[in-house]
Amino acid sequence: MSKTPLESFIDHKADTGMQCGSYSIDVPPLKEGEQYRFHFDAVKCVGCRCCEVACNEQNNNPADIKWRRVGEMEGGDFPLFTQMLNSMSCNHCIDPECMKGCPTNSYIKLDNGIVFHDDDICIGCQYCTWNCPYQVPVFHKERNIVTKCHMCHERLDKGQSPACVQACPAGAIEIEVVNVKEWLNRDIDKEANMLFLPDARITNSTTRYTLPDNLPENMKEMDEHILKPAHKEIPLVFMTVLTQISLGGFFALFLGDVMSLFGFESTNWIMALLVMLPVFIGLPLSALHLGRPFLALTAMKNIKTSWLSREALALGLFAGLMSGVVALYLFDVSQLLRLLIELLTLGVGVYGIYAQGMIYRIKARPSWNRITTNYKFFGVAYIGAFLLAFISSLSSVQEAIIPLTTMGMLGALAQLFFSYEDIRTLDAKESAYQLQRTKRLLNENFSYVKKMRFVTLLLGGVLFPLLALVFVSGTSMVMASMILGLTLFVSFSSEIADRFLFYTTVVPLGMAGGFFVGKQR
Repeated sequence: MSKTPLESFIDHKADTGMQCGSYSIDVPPLKEGEQYRFHFDAVKCVGCRCCEVACNEQNNNPADIKWRRVGEMEGGDFPLFTQMLNSMSCNHCIDPECMKGCPTNSYIKLDNGIVFHDDDICIGCQYCTWNCPYQVPVFHKERNIVTKCHMCHERLDKGQSPACVQACPAGAIEIEVVNVKEWLNRDIDKEANMLFLPDARITNSTTRYTLPDNLPENMKEMDEHILKPAHKEIPLVFMTVLTQISLGGFFALFLGDVMSLFGFESTNWIMALLVMLPVFIGLPLSALHLGRPFLALTAMKNIKTSWLSREALALGLFAGLMSGVVALYLFDVSQLLRLLIELLTLGVGVYGIYAQGMIYRIKARPSWNRITTNYKFFGVAYIGAFLLAFISSLSSVQEAIIPLTTMGMLGALAQLFFSYEDIRTLDAKESAYQLQRTKRLLNENFSYVKKMRFVTLLLGGVLFPLLALVFVSGTSMVMASMILGLTLFVSFSSEIADRFLFYTTVVPLGMAGGFFVGKQR
């Protein structure tokens, strides 16, 4: 009886020594200091994507969730044309950024080196999807959590190969054992780096690559023509801006309390209450970003390494201390004591916004990982001065309107400079490829929003406040109040537009994508 094509192929694999498709793997047991890793041979890969399909079937993932992806690259000149592929899942790094940044300690580095994700305690904050320079973790919309490759650890425990290894018809994917110290001490640039992947040293990736010889110098990603805006992150847009406004308002309140020691009009509990409101509105909004909002409080578990945990704790304390300050105004307590509590509150708030900025100072997202991110986050505080000036115009503390409005204008001018620098540095010759693509998104997809940002910042931060000062000097408080209210609205709209651009124009590091599907993220 003649053999079927499948039987012939299996016999061919056996004759040639190919281990692809085998249920068992010939990997020695791990010794101390060793871990498992993937080896991908780009010379063998034929781009059939069987690895993608097998991974999804093994892990019961929908089609849009890919723990293993195949990227496409090309180069050379006709007729010497080269196409190369990269099949990549989790690199099971020695120093995984996903684990450091996770606020709930959902990532575990197992004894065998596998970076395992504990689905049960994940809150779906997606911070790890930002942190990973390889874009490995992916948000699972149906489950409202992040998921990722775990190297089919349950199969490895039985001596079986992972689904992707078993399914590869060309034997391009293998499981190997690596000594961690030896790997770190070797020149891994030649073995751990793949074209258009971030430097393996960022996380000390363990995946080993075999590349073709004599690759053309003009290799490029097949999806370089595809440029998509990132997620809008609307809850975070409002949360970050509102908390930063509260910090600015409280700083102005503290200065007002200090000045009252020298005979100026004193601040009052209404002012303290109203500058507190933005942070009380903003913090709950952050929970809307989570896949599991009812587990939001667990975001404080990883204070040791996660900036997100530090931000959550610090801003929570900031809101609580602000409430205490409001209560102090209602009771007959020493002004000096109140000032000391306000100073503590201010310090906690400053740290909270600093931690908030550091959440985005990550290597995986170059347009975020710049000092202008920190500057602009603190820069939003100028609106807090305008808020207090507006409150003063409606109350009896009108003596404070001029200094508060002037303070807000100076802050707006500083913010204008920070925003200009943020865009100017995208034009630098040494700018990363991702920064150039961010610039394209700003100029091609969101040019109207970018122009609106600067126009509204000039109007709300400079021109309207100047007009308000004219009416204050002319003792027309009704007009001054109306213009200060307009100042608040326009400047707030300007910062919302800028934060919207911050999220939508970020271009992360990652592997090459497909010609038709891009990065598949």
